[in-house]
Amino acid sequence: MADDAPRQFEIELPPEAVTGSYADFANVWHTQDVFVMDFVSLARPPQAGSDADGNPVTIVPGRVVQRVRIPPQQVFELAKALTQQLEFWEQETGHRAGA
Repeated sequence: MADDAPRQFEIELPPEAVTGSYADFANVWHTQDVFVMDFVSLARPPQAGSDADGNPVTIVPGRVVQRVRIPPQQVFELAKALTQQLEFWEQETGHRAGA
């Protein structure tokens, strides 16, 4: 196999993954060797509570619905792909993200 030959990925999507998972937000963290994205879905509505010192806080119960681990080199490609898809979405819908 030549290293300079173009790659043609043949990606299979298992039937049980077709519907995907809904996430309300993602938490991203890293180690020296890997970036981790925890996609979180809210488990129930936020509610009033207090922290360990008795200060009022809003408790937001959530559950990780998917954890994705990628090597640091792939983070740049992921960021480019997300930016490109966001631009396409803005053009198609007329909406601006974050506006």
